[in-house]
Amino acid sequence: MSADPAWTRAGTALALLAVDPAGLGGVALRARPSPVRDRLTEALCALPLPVRRLHPNVADEQLFGGVDLAATLAAGAVVRTTGLLGTPSAFVLPMAERASGGLAARLAQALDDRRGHCLICLDEGAEDDEGLPAALSDRLAFAIDLTGVAMGSAPPLAPDPAAAADARARLTATCVPHEALADLARLAHRLGIASLRAPLLALRAARANAALHDRTVGPDDLMAAVELVFAPRATVLPDASEDAPPPEPPDSDTPDENEGRGEGETLRLPEEILLEAVKAALPPDLLARMAAGRPAKGAHGAGAGAVQKGNRRGRPVPSRAGRLDGGKRIDLIGTLRAAAPWQAARHATSPHRDGLQVRPADIRVKRYQEQSDRLLIFVVDASGSAAMARLGEAKGAVELLLAEAYARRDHVALVAFRGTGADLVLPPTRSLVQTKRRLAALPGGGGTPLAAGLRMALDLSETARKRGMTPTAVLLTDGRANIALDGRADRAAAAEDAATLARLLRGRGVPAMVIDMGNRPERALATLAQALDAPYIPLPRADARRLSSAVSAALEA
Repeated sequence: MSADPAWTRAGTALALLAVDPAGLGGVALRARPSPVRDRLTEALCALPLPVRRLHPNVADEQLFGGVDLAATLAAGAVVRTTGLLGTPSAFVLPMAERASGGLAARLAQALDDRRGHCLICLDEGAEDDEGLPAALSDRLAFAIDLTGVAMGSAPPLAPDPAAAADARARLTATCVPHEALADLARLAHRLGIASLRAPLLALRAARANAALHDRTVGPDDLMAAVELVFAPRATVLPDASEDAPPPEPPDSDTPDENEGRGEGETLRLPEEILLEAVKAALPPDLLARMAAGRPAKGAHGAGAGAVQKGNRRGRPVPSRAGRLDGGKRIDLIGTLRAAAPWQAARHATSPHRDGLQVRPADIRVKRYQEQSDRLLIFVVDASGSAAMARLGEAKGAVELLLAEAYARRDHVALVAFRGTGADLVLPPTRSLVQTKRRLAALPGGGGTPLAAGLRMALDLSETARKRGMTPTAVLLTDGRANIALDGRADRAAAAEDAATLARLLRGRGVPAMVIDMGNRPERALATLAQALDAPYIPLPRADARRLSSAVSAALEA
């Protein structure tokens, strides 16, 4: 069996990383734990750096160093330790998709400082929307996806440390064409790559590839670079004729393209050739999505619960200075570490006091971080117009969504509005059986008091936040509001009241989405979605499963 193209690109990326580890930054490797991933990580021995593993929750003292508490107390003087970042290393970060923003920022700064580090991020995300923090992915030259690569199509890699060492010796003397960076920047713009680091990383990759083959940077090196660096970053797929530079007029007196070209002279490679190299490296499904012009997922989806900090439970985070009281836990080690450097000075000023001297400014209190539970508030239109339209499909979609929410252990609540008001059909619960029973018994008919449904969703979200939950509102309606908040049948007042409640929800920071379940898209609902700062999803002629899939995609965006 021949080698999988993704595996071949992974081998090339590691070979180039062995030539210029600090300049290329590293590689993002998307793969679940498997023999294929283990086979690739075993090839890291070719890197000219010691390989060290990091934990996603690594502490700052381990990264940057700090006071050696035991040595300081024994010596009577400050003794500091050297952190992991003090020595140039190749850091392997497993579960990189779970790295916090703080850790990503610290590692990104270490890469920017050019201290000789490189980073191998093992992305073990199971869903499409899981991935590395942008601060890291932007600084790593390569991104390889080994999902679906079989063991039989991943032959053992045979790194050659001696060849990599020779290439590193030639790297600084490897000549680069004058126009190479400009060509790469134009191609990055055509592919929708906004980061300015991408062309620079691609140029470094081309230079490393040329040094590995002991030659001046040429077309093969540029093509290898754009396949590895640009393909994972591409967000649009331009037409072959879009923004293409006009061909130069032929000149019979001009010598052959490569004839007489010295080192460092201009070598122009048509952008269309580089573009085809990028297309060849794109996954088939990504290529289809880009060709269809589908936009990337939004950044303001509901996601999981909000991150909360406290001093009682959750994942430990670095302690901070605090005061002694009955409601906080003291970080004893952190307190001693803060007090240790000052012992000599304190004994000099207070010689009559023996033992360790701890001052109030040394006190450190423990902190923990946890994610709150998410509450999905389904606000369902049960009016007569919705019942005549697609209330049955809406019920089926909500039932499917509730099952998915139950699998994620989210809380769900159901608000139905009809007649002249809204009812809390189901308070926040995790009971799937009870939810299905209440949903099946939901009647339809009467007016459309949309504002009343939004007001109840607002009240419910405020109550949920007081209980430490993160609310998200999902509105399913046909948008034909005709009942005002005071119960009057007045379309204009009903629309104004709904807009007012939408602005209140937005002001309180409640994420939402608006699902138009009418047979035709309703312009008023699109306007309401803008007031909510929420995605508007019109789904005419969609069955329950398609409706559920659309909402799930918006929730996980």
